[in-house]
Amino acid sequence: MPGPEETPAPPKILWLARLERRFHTWRERRARARGLRPTVTPFAGYGGDGWIRVLGRVLIVPPRKPRGGGEYASVRGWRSFLAVPVGFARVDVTVAGQTHTVKADRGGVVDVVLDAALGPGWQTFTMTVEGGAPVESRVFVVAPDARFGIVSDVDDTVMVTALPRPLLAAWNSFVVDEHARQPVPGMAVLLERLARENPGCPVVYLSTGAWNVAPTLVRFMRRHLFPPGALLLTDWGPTHDRWFRSGRAHKEQSLQRLAEEFPDIRWLLVGDDGQHDDAIYTAFASENPGHVAAVAIRRLSPAEAVLAGGRTAVNDHSAAEVPWVTASDGAGLLDRLQAAGVSPA
Repeated sequence: MPGPEETPAPPKILWLARLERRFHTWRERRARARGLRPTVTPFAGYGGDGWIRVLGRVLIVPPRKPRGGGEYASVRGWRSFLAVPVGFARVDVTVAGQTHTVKADRGGVVDVVLDAALGPGWQTFTMTVEGGAPVESRVFVVAPDARFGIVSDVDDTVMVTALPRPLLAAWNSFVVDEHARQPVPGMAVLLERLARENPGCPVVYLSTGAWNVAPTLVRFMRRHLFPPGALLLTDWGPTHDRWFRSGRAHKEQSLQRLAEEFPDIRWLLVGDDGQHDDAIYTAFASENPGHVAAVAIRRLSPAEAVLAGGRTAVNDHSAAEVPWVTASDGAGLLDRLQAAGVSPA
């Protein structure tokens, strides 16, 4: 005779995750004892008819001399990682005269969907923590009749980074500022032209990079005239069952979420062959062909491929049933997208 139904045991929390949380709590107490208070670093989000996705992070930032440039004033990557994340902070988000109180996650990241009646295009709202000064943020509201969007990887697609190589990744993230980083040739022209040819199309930059580097990425893209868009990053910290979060899972889940949020949009997926983009896009396009307009993969040079730890290109894209183009730079990708009828000649 079967016994009573057993309640499933709660998931075990990785000891490293507990240690990380205690460390940040200790740092927060020390920072507050010095008189420092948290603020919100906003990230551009996106939205649809009647809703918006609000993105940001609550941090206690070490004091510095003002240098201008607003919330994204120039600062090397290492300084962003010295900021103290304030876990579970309550943040007031005021949109169109209505205030919503939301809670950050344990890493201080705010990622919530709110009801909001805003018109299509870029719109602004404010975020406040602990009664501090309101911080302005932006969101791109997609019009109901939009049918085309762009999702682009960042590392080695927009910016030359060779990120998978650990020492070079640390150098890029912690030491080099955006003035020393190099854009992938032709990519800004490609993305800007596609966005201009499709008025009202959403642009989403999807990366496995940490939220800490978001200000650097925003400054870099502004400097090199990439079209503005929402930024979807992740957190490098441990979870309840992993030492580090899965960047690949982050991309897969983000693509699926975009497909569900915007069922009428067909996305141009832009990436490179050095960080699983080819495999991720192949799987997504095969499972969701109605949500993909085309895939554009930048081929790394032999030297870049060595730094990136090799290529991860997929040889057979026939199951995807969408236009698939490759080239070594943005100009080549634009030519091939024109030939495929994705972009006007």
